[in-house]
Amino acid sequence: MTDSISDRNDVKIQIKNLGVTFTDNAGNPVQALTGVNLDIHKGEFIALLGPSGCGKTTLLRSVADLQQPTEGKISIEGKTPKEIRLARKLGFVFQQPVLFDWRTVRKNVELPLEVLAEDKEERSKRAEEMLEMVGLSNFADSYPGQLSGGMQQRVNIARAFSLKPDILLMDEPFSALDEFTKEKLHEDLLKLWKATNKTILFVTHNIEEAVFLSTRVCVFTPHPGKLANIVDITLPQPRTLDMKNTMEFTKLVAEVRGSFEGGSL
Repeated sequence: MTDSISDRNDVKIQIKNLGVTFTDNAGNPVQALTGVNLDIHKGEFIALLGPSGCGKTTLLRSVADLQQPTEGKISIEGKTPKEIRLARKLGFVFQQPVLFDWRTVRKNVELPLEVLAEDKEERSKRAEEMLEMVGLSNFADSYPGQLSGGMQQRVNIARAFSLKPDILLMDEPFSALDEFTKEKLHEDLLKLWKATNKTILFVTHNIEEAVFLSTRVCVFTPHPGKLANIVDITLPQPRTLDMKNTMEFTKLVAEVRGSFEGGSL
């Protein structure tokens, strides 16, 4: 397999021969990932795409230092995931917003900064900036239970950005949302990405979502997870929803779909 931009010299994350094996309840080994090689460059938006159980979330957790590989290694800026995590250069957005009902939206965004004992004035300033970026300034004093699912996920994203991480790891953050809300958040996320120049790894099992958002789609095979193909997404920036009606978008979706065994998920 050839990484078409591998000649770039701004590698942010390097994954070499990565393998992860679990032990099931019966004590038998279960291989989640095997032989994964991938260079991710500064400022890229990488979609990790594949069916359930193919190991894409395991890969994300390995980059985040939440899962230890059993084979190979991950290097981030020449350092280990643990070193990068301790340096606060990683942000993580989970599938479901993990918000505290008794804290206002503002206080939820401030929480990681509180834990790190940031100055109160700095916490407030950073929260205001992040809420403005996700369009929730008018809801700063509301509580999570007063917000829609899409708005709660915006708070979740604002909180992840509040630490100003270099790398943002997103695990199917929009999968539980309706299509209208999802499309709006797609546009919002791309604006944030362009404004902040973050490196983003985004897990999804939705082909159109992967194509619309990313600069490259990394396609994983079913269990055990292997990297089957990398598809460069050539859609121009900034992305707009009407691009989904173009022949170029349709061809890219077909190319990604054709990367799977049998041509579908």
